[in-house]
Amino acid sequence: MVSKLGSAKRFGARYGKTVKERFAKIEALQRAKHKCPYCSAVRVKRIAAGIWQCRKCNAKFTGKAYSPA
Repeated sequence: MVSKLGSAKRFGARYGKTVKERFAKIEALQRAKHKCPYCSAVRVKRIAAGIWQCRKCNAKFTGKAYSPA
C-alpha cells in the first residue's frame, strides 16, 4: 500500500487519516518549487503565510497562503 501521508507521518496515530492526508497535500503544494512572476526562475520560497521571495532576483511579493499563484 502506498502512503498518501508523506511528511504528515510525523503525527503518528493522532488526528486521523483524512486530516493528515489533507495536511500532507497542502504541505506538499507549499514546499513545491514555484516560478517567479518577475524573472521566471523556479526559485521561489515561502517566507510566511502569503509572503513569497525569489532567491534569484530577491523579489518579495504576496500570494496565497500555500501557493504564490
